[in-house]
Amino acid sequence: MITSSSSLRRSERSRRATLEAALALCTEKGYGRVTIEAIAARAGVSKKTIYRWWPSKSAVILEAFTEALVDATPFVDTGDIAADLRTHVSGAVNLLATAPFGPAYAGILSEVHHDDELAETVRTQLIEPRFAQAVDRLRRAQEQGQIPPDANLPLAVEMLYGPVYYRHVLRKPVQDEATIAALVAHVLCSLRASATDAGRMREPIVG
Repeated sequence: MITSSSSLRRSERSRRATLEAALALCTEKGYGRVTIEAIAARAGVSKKTIYRWWPSKSAVILEAFTEALVDATPFVDTGDIAADLRTHVSGAVNLLATAPFGPAYAGILSEVHHDDELAETVRTQLIEPRFAQAVDRLRRAQEQGQIPPDANLPLAVEMLYGPVYYRHVLRKPVQDEATIAALVAHVLCSLRASATDAGRMREPIVG
């Protein structure tokens, strides 16, 4: 079966309309009150069309959020790992502080505790790919000599993201530029300090 380009365009328009409708309804009604029926009505598509592409409203909203997050948080490489991490973390903080993305993601996170399929989707389609990209960016900095060769890169990524999501989930004040800069500096200093401490532990004891 050959799919015409016009059919593909119609499918993409319907997909985009569905994602935009889901996010708009999150802003207007709050995550908990959004339904597939409401998304279909707002997008001008059938429920059958939505269920053909997504298993639930959470999956629709997750895809919309993931696309926005990828656009807002590129892993740039200017040669300055501290500046690049500040840019990256700032993008995530700003997105989570903006409606509908922040409330939408908070809703998704609340659902993963009750929906094993959604939890797996969040891990495989959002968390793990982004985590791997973050580690890769740190590894490039490591190869450039900006991070010690034996630094624990996965732990560094958790140290970077942890405070961001901690504040978001608990609805604490959003990090400003100074706080983000301090976070990045602390993580990088910790990597260098831990590498130095490890080196000292490997030194032979004299006496």
